[in-house]
Amino acid sequence: MKVALVTGVSRRAGIGFAIARRLTEAGVKVFAHHHVAHDAERAWGADPAGIEAVIAQLGGETAHAGFDLARPDAPAQLIDAARAAFGHVDILVCNHASSGPDGALEDVTAEMLDAHWAVNTRASLLLAQAFAAQHDGREGGRIVLLTSGQGQGPMPGAIAYATSKGALAAITLSLADGLADRGITVNCVNPGPTDTGWATPGLLDAVTEHMPAGRWGEPDDAARLIAFLVSDDGRWITGQTIHSEGGFRRGE
Repeated sequence: MKVALVTGVSRRAGIGFAIARRLTEAGVKVFAHHHVAHDAERAWGADPAGIEAVIAQLGGETAHAGFDLARPDAPAQLIDAARAAFGHVDILVCNHASSGPDGALEDVTAEMLDAHWAVNTRASLLLAQAFAAQHDGREGGRIVLLTSGQGQGPMPGAIAYATSKGALAAITLSLADGLADRGITVNCVNPGPTDTGWATPGLLDAVTEHMPAGRWGEPDDAARLIAFLVSDDGRWITGQTIHSEGGFRRGE
């Protein structure tokens, strides 16, 4: 049975939870990473059910652990924890994201840039490194990174976030080439505007006007794509950045 490590699984309303649930439904063992303190500090807050209840609702065979991926040693320790639970890891989905203080160019600081880089970019790359080191070299290894829509349209009010997430899309092809001979595919997914509880009512209404389906993306929309990419059916796809945005019409 395959084993997946999915990061950022702390809220039932989140993309990470939807990914983990899709994978457990497909018979994959899931090691779920979470950092509840990050959500607790944000406007949307931590899941009121508590992390144990969140994980229990995934069903299937699961294990979990909390790590602050801002720590340089956390990615390797997280891979080790997943291996301790299940023996090996076949699939890595880097869904985690830091959405800490940010701003326009004139407002951004070195601290903002470093904080976003450490979690969104550095941790994802170190997770990929540790995952590849423990992979047995056979075909079937999967890495999926999650980017944002900065390559599709400007994000002038979120320079630190857009920079750190844009780097993942930019490096995907290089990672895919470097790991291809080791039986690992690497792809990147932009889930587009997704309603996970973070957007204000005004923003929800404004963006909905640009969505052909008349709604924001749901967490399961991205989860369906990612579940396909990490399955055997997705074995021939690598080095791609895929935009799953429901036809989001920017600039209208």
